[in-house]
Amino acid sequence: MKIYTKTGDKGATALVGGNRVPKNDIRVEAYGTVDELISFIGVLRTQSVTKVQDAALLRIEKCLMTAAAHLANDGTSKKLPNLTEDDIRFLETEIDAMSAALPPLHAFVLPAPPASAAWCHVARSVCRRAERAALTVKQKSGVPDEVMIYLNRLSDYLFVLSRQLTADAKSEEEYWLP
Repeated sequence: MKIYTKTGDKGATALVGGNRVPKNDIRVEAYGTVDELISFIGVLRTQSVTKVQDAALLRIEKCLMTAAAHLANDGTSKKLPNLTEDDIRFLETEIDAMSAALPPLHAFVLPAPPASAAWCHVARSVCRRAERAALTVKQKSGVPDEVMIYLNRLSDYLFVLSRQLTADAKSEEEYWLP
């Protein structure tokens, strides 16, 4: 099977369901941003993370593939997997467990070493962009609520994971103190 189809050479692509749209369509922007997020989480997995953290990040990548499929759905495909309350609860449980072991926050944390924590901040900011794009899709044509909730919770997870990775590396957090 060839990787190239030539069907997008004139700036259009197919959504899940088959409808063709311009490559700058908001759905393409939204699922493309989620794809970018998945890639950054893959980069994060190459850093100094524990096996447990890596397993969590792999689970997140799979959930993000589901979110991307919903963002790419033109409304005609009914056979997509769903993000579930369990997927959202998993993030919340992870956030709560990490937060319990971290000192309270008293200032804004700046992205800083170790590299794994800095990559978390990159992924977190891309996640926020994906969330904004998904909201535009939701407002125009609909997206399951769980996609929005998952992206919102994931950005929180990535922030707390950055703090955890900083603590694991015995590094000091750097703060913005105006």
